Amino acid sequence: MNIDWAALGTVFGVSLVATVALVGLFTLGIVGLSRQPEPAAQGGGSLMLARAGAYVCFGLCAAAVAYGIYMIVA
Repeated sequence: MNIDWAALGTVFGVSLVATVALVGLFTLGIVGLSRQPEPAAQGGGSLMLARAGAYVCFGLCAAAVAYGIYMIVA
């Protein structure tokens, strides 16, 4: 039985990068949703932008998970 160390290293590296990227995206989404509303005098545009960015991050996470499931099933 021979182990292809190069392939094992490649799988490890890709898994590590994908995990860090997904956790980072999810963290950005949580931070975006945890923003507190600002007073009306300062303008509330940044809250809307943060919330929209959070939803984009969550959507990208869901797309990455769906693609991973597709790759396993196919």
